[in-house]
Amino acid sequence: MGNSFGNFFRISTWGESHGGGIGVVIDGCPPNLPLSVQDDIQPALDRRRPGQSDITTPRKETDTATIVSGVFEGLTLGTPIAITVPNSDHRPEAYAEMKEKFRPSHADYTYQTKYGIRNHEGGGRSSARETIGRVAAGAVAQKALQSACAGIEVRAYVERIHTLGLEDFGSGEAPLFPFPSLEQVEATAVRCPDADLAAQMIACIKDARSEGDSVGGVIVCRVRGLPVGLGEPVFDRLEAELAKAMLSLPATKAFEIGSGFAGTFMSGSQHNDLFENREGQVRTRTNRSGGVQGGISNGEELYFRVGFKPTATILQPQATVDQSGAETELIGRGRHDPCVVPRAVPIVEAMTWLVLADQWMAQQARLGTAPRS
Repeated sequence: MGNSFGNFFRISTWGESHGGGIGVVIDGCPPNLPLSVQDDIQPALDRRRPGQSDITTPRKETDTATIVSGVFEGLTLGTPIAITVPNSDHRPEAYAEMKEKFRPSHADYTYQTKYGIRNHEGGGRSSARETIGRVAAGAVAQKALQSACAGIEVRAYVERIHTLGLEDFGSGEAPLFPFPSLEQVEATAVRCPDADLAAQMIACIKDARSEGDSVGGVIVCRVRGLPVGLGEPVFDRLEAELAKAMLSLPATKAFEIGSGFAGTFMSGSQHNDLFENREGQVRTRTNRSGGVQGGISNGEELYFRVGFKPTATILQPQATVDQSGAETELIGRGRHDPCVVPRAVPIVEAMTWLVLADQWMAQQARLGTAPRS
């Protein structure tokens, strides 16, 4: 039950880190949508795959996707789309010690206690490798939504690594950095569009890795061109769906939209976004709401931030216990990112596209609008 996401545009992911492969089934994609692995899905997976640079895990995977159903002669059929990606660089022997010992801050203990069994090789389903299915599905959601509503752009980028931040977002104001292009984000391995700061972030990550340690950070995601009206009160508010999507990602520990926690330090007169008539359209002078009011998009830029903890696996001895409860010690094994944040950027974007596509379809269902073919 917990492996599916969405209502109208619904996905179900499957697979383990060191199993035969990872995949996703997408249900609800409209028919007659041009879709190919090469043009639409593989570019997104290539941004997520391991081994991209010297600040990521050295695991070598091509993450080559195959569409096995739901597409005929280059067009979607309106039936479930199944996408598979094989695992090829297996090294299960690196996790032999974890069969009995629980890794600190991992899901080993909770999975073992909940199910009475777990796949200790790479963390099984709790591994970030599961997000391959989300990224593949997000690419399909992007294609579907942009074909129905041209002009929507989603851009995520690294705003902070450890103590190095792009800007002080404690003011509660909208991001000051200009909306970056994809090329600006992808220009450095750390995916921060400020080149000078990116160099400092990369050095910070390398320093942590050299000490057998890890660091976390913050990703900001921005959406522009979003129409007014997306979001279903009361429980399916747009920010609630985004929060669920982001906090379902591995290593996430925080989510805030608009002014976030900084807004709690303001008075209403300071925080309110005043309405104005701008060229015949209702707009707001400020955007502390983050593009959402009453759980519904208001036409302003949507922006939110996601906080990622330091990678739990570190190459230092740590105290732990084994399955019998005996105290012991464990040093991390396997291949892991010293900082998960750079590779999480396309994953955050993918989950955003999935939420927006689902909310768009919910709004069209409310309006009685037929799917676009």
